[in-house]
Amino acid sequence: MNKLIYLSFIGAILFLSSCSSSMSPIQVNNTLPSLTKSKYISQSEIETSNCKYLTKNRSYTAPIGLFAKDDLRNGARGIDEWVTLDGGNAYILRNYRWVNVGDEATQLHLEFDTLLCE
Repeated sequence: MNKLIYLSFIGAILFLSSCSSSMSPIQVNNTLPSLTKSKYISQSEIETSNCKYLTKNRSYTAPIGLFAKDDLRNGARGIDEWVTLDGGNAYILRNYRWVNVGDEATQLHLEFDTLLCE
């Protein structure tokens, strides 16, 4: 009986860790802006926006979450903190990637610019 419980527990952990691996670019693009308090400016919008760059090429490694959306939520908090510290109110997401950490986990790395928009 103990073996069955142990195997079920291991199976549940493997299932949950496989769920958190990553998201598609469309999923990230649709989800991340809804999780930040700062205004999201797409790279195509920057030409027509009334924004000034404050910091370019900022990077942030989000704490690992249980699921990919938790990773994005943690990343959104980091983006908002940097935007505030830089004195801005908006950001441009330049790049993101999930990096393998150990055998089972992934961690979200974000690259972005902070902006001040009117």
